[in-house]
Amino acid sequence: MRFDVVTLFPAMFAAITEHGITRRAYELELWTLTTWNPRNFTTDAHRTVDDRPYGGGPGMVMMAEPLAQAIEAVRQDGGGAQVIALAPGGRPLTDAMVRRLAEQGGSLALVCGRYEGIDQRFLDICVEEVVSVGDFVMSGGELAAMALIDAVVRQLPGALKEASAAEESFVTGLLDGPHYTRPEEWRSQAVPQVLLSGHHRDIEAWRRREALRVTARNRPEMIRAARAEGRLTARDERDLRELAHMGAVGTQSAA
Repeated sequence: MRFDVVTLFPAMFAAITEHGITRRAYELELWTLTTWNPRNFTTDAHRTVDDRPYGGGPGMVMMAEPLAQAIEAVRQDGGGAQVIALAPGGRPLTDAMVRRLAEQGGSLALVCGRYEGIDQRFLDICVEEVVSVGDFVMSGGELAAMALIDAVVRQLPGALKEASAAEESFVTGLLDGPHYTRPEEWRSQAVPQVLLSGHHRDIEAWRRREALRVTARNRPEMIRAARAEGRLTARDERDLRELAHMGAVGTQSAA
């Protein structure tokens, strides 16, 4: 899969080409990355890419033309089948979106915003989708773009063991439960006995119950969505009621 990133700080992306799972997948040529600095598409001596906002207000706004020319260069080079801008006002990045992008494959151009934002005319004309990684504001879209790339690359065939990807949070509509490793006891805290039992059916049931507990506690809206989609079994509902009775989750999740 090909990624083209329009960014004022291309060196930041060494974080995903030189480290971890994304590095290994990069070396296996499962994905490629090319960065494009909008300053290279300016015509003035100062290589200006931002200006004061019309209507007044704090900060500066990224200008449309350098960004548009960068995207045109990406497309002339054979990339940019889809263009996504990273900005706080976009659609939330979800597991479903990540999997859709990975399944589509091909090429994806990511535009990293900076300053107060991007000229809306560029977004209207050159961008298919604006995506946000959360309800907060960062200094720029680079970290968000790296998060998107990392999440998509993990889903590419060969990047991970199939079982690892299939058992991660969100795949089943629930968050992942807790994990443990050696030693069996650490600072007076023991590994749950069921995980040492060797009884795979009991372990699977425990993990499902823990996933329900963690999801109901931290993301109760996901429980409601799973219930509406018919993903919860009769046993799940019984476990949720028991967890609520024990005070381990909110009563709304068990309803």
